Amino acid sequence: MLPKRYIILYRWQAFVFLTICLLYGNISFSQEEYNVLKESWLKYTDAQNFLYHHLLSDAVFLLEKRKEKIDSLATLSGWQSRQKEIREILQRIAGPFPEKTPLNARIVRTIEKPGFRIEHIIFESQPGFYVTSSLYIPAGIRKGQKLPAVIYCSGHSAEGYRSAVYQHVIQNLVKKGFIVFAFDPVGQGERLEYPDPATGKSLVGGPTHEHSYPGSQTLLTGTSQAAYMIWDGIRAVDYLLTRREVDPSRIGITGRSGGGTQSAYIAAMDDRIFAAAPENYLTNYTRLLESIGPQDAEQNIPKFIASGLDHADFLIVRAPKPAMMITTTRDMFSIQGAVETEKEITRVYSAYNQPGNFSRVEDDTTHASTVKNRHALYTFFGKHLNNPCNNSDEETIRLSPEELRVTSKGQVSFESGAETVHSLNLKRAIALEKRLDDSRNGEIKHFSGAVDAAKKLSGFIEPESVGDPVFAGRFRKDGYCVEKYFIRGEGDYVIPFLLFVPDKQTSKYLIYLHPEGKSAEAGAGKEIESIVLHGITVLAPDLPGTGETGPGSFRGDAYFAGVSHNLLYAALLTGRSITGIYAGDIIRLAKFIEKRDEHADIKGFAKGYLSPALLHAAAFSHLLKGIALVNPYISYFSLVKERMYNPLFMLTAVPGALKEYDLPDLAGALAPRKLLITGATDGKGSGEDSEVINKGLSVIKAAYSVNNAGDKLKIYPITDKVLIINNLIDWLMKE
Repeated sequence: MLPKRYIILYRWQAFVFLTICLLYGNISFSQEEYNVLKESWLKYTDAQNFLYHHLLSDAVFLLEKRKEKIDSLATLSGWQSRQKEIREILQRIAGPFPEKTPLNARIVRTIEKPGFRIEHIIFESQPGFYVTSSLYIPAGIRKGQKLPAVIYCSGHSAEGYRSAVYQHVIQNLVKKGFIVFAFDPVGQGERLEYPDPATGKSLVGGPTHEHSYPGSQTLLTGTSQAAYMIWDGIRAVDYLLTRREVDPSRIGITGRSGGGTQSAYIAAMDDRIFAAAPENYLTNYTRLLESIGPQDAEQNIPKFIASGLDHADFLIVRAPKPAMMITTTRDMFSIQGAVETEKEITRVYSAYNQPGNFSRVEDDTTHASTVKNRHALYTFFGKHLNNPCNNSDEETIRLSPEELRVTSKGQVSFESGAETVHSLNLKRAIALEKRLDDSRNGEIKHFSGAVDAAKKLSGFIEPESVGDPVFAGRFRKDGYCVEKYFIRGEGDYVIPFLLFVPDKQTSKYLIYLHPEGKSAEAGAGKEIESIVLHGITVLAPDLPGTGETGPGSFRGDAYFAGVSHNLLYAALLTGRSITGIYAGDIIRLAKFIEKRDEHADIKGFAKGYLSPALLHAAAFSHLLKGIALVNPYISYFSLVKERMYNPLFMLTAVPGALKEYDLPDLAGALAPRKLLITGATDGKGSGEDSEVINKGLSVIKAAYSVNNAGDKLKIYPITDKVLIINNLIDWLMKE
């Protein structure tokens, strides 16, 4: 038998162990008790990807409709009608393009090498928008001789066309008697838009980030990153045609990866390009969205899928001009999609009775350049640009960084007066803002028009009916109980939500939206409890992409500090927006409350980047009798204005919005309903730009004044959490 002192010690250890288990068990339970789907509903184990799967479903539905249309084409005249339709659509959705202005091209220096020379050139595709480029010219051109030229588009290399892989292809083409014109895509090479003066490297990340960070801003003004990059390419053709050495009837274009994207776009938009060979890009959108998802900004033209287009259309529109798809079987761009696209394109070339003008080559490797594919490229251009040459892959010389440098400072953005996508887009936004100001001018009809425009541009779908929710449990708290539910959303997904029901219930309800999800402020002493204990029933949901249903496993290549703009891009391809989807789901939840209590007084509350979603919902539905916005960014204009904006805010951007409305217009349209705004911010999420904040607030104040509803509008600059909640409760309790 153990001594007594050991028995006491063991009992004490057991007590401590049990206490720890209970304590930590309670903590664990406290953290998990607000979950609705996790660990309880096997059907929704992939809930974090609800939003992406819904966007994919929308896209596939539209793509299947397009396929039916393509499958029905059986005559040359039918294909020609399709080509005409594609041209019209591309001109409408890929632009708007600016007017052609002087290129002001200048050769900054020339490098002589055995067998060729390089002329380093800077031209302006738009005034002040400098394009760094290099013209590779074979040696020994006779007087009056005109050679075929190939435009080379760079993939996503920080070096641009200076990458060793791209230099190998460029120099091989030059050796075979082609003039090659290579230019830096914006955001790459010597055209970084966010260079660190100390290091010369990008402040926002690699090439895809350099594209997507400003590219997301362009969407708000109704244009796109693609428009800027396509226009650079069109102006590159303009420059080539000024050169006496170039035969204007023998111009080709190629590029790999991101360069494949550019070459496909530019060739589709510019008839002066005779032969096109995009590499490691073309697939189809069904397979792309099913696999790696939408990529960086320029690869996602607004409403592309909604307009009835797919990758194949970039080459269909060119038929019967020569075209070749260069592919690899283990490319990140689905080879299955490439095969399916090839079948479509083959049909239009057959209709023209010129099947030999189109081909696809493939090699068994990853997203890479191969000897086999390069042989095919040289053969293609040799044949179709009437420049018989050997197709061997020859050794090339390694050029030094100094020899390949175009600018004196290493970055063209360091030049005086240099424009960027951001600065040009801001000029466009300022012009659009002025037009909105002229329309506002105290006119009540402007604000109702803004609501109509927002419905259309956001891709909002009115929830016609609301099904019964699934009851998933209940537990009690001191003074209230918490009920768990989920309800079907707009698509094939569910919205989990918590209903906090006070013991002394009134007819007042609050839909509570928090960027971190429904449970972020649930618990003892937190915001939701403070509200519920005043007799207000609170419905706190996880909108798709938040809380239990987010942020999703899809990261894409436009991922900024935990924020994937690729989800925004997936929506815009189908003419939708995350905000439009959210607005429909918020209204759906309001209809559930109305169904539960026909006398319900429903208001909404949102924080941060979710504020625009609630604002749109309230503007679209009078079920919401008032809304409170805490730390909302004040306007879409503020997002465009800030060079270094908060990337999280862009998730609730609506493409094209600034052409028709801004957030203050929707807020003004709520008058005479109640509106509370606390701690409005600029596009960075700070109060630094007081000018843009005050401008947005003044628009709202003017609208409420015109409606004689100034007493219904409350604006507070405070950021103290306790004061915010106290003001909110006071606002909710008043009639």
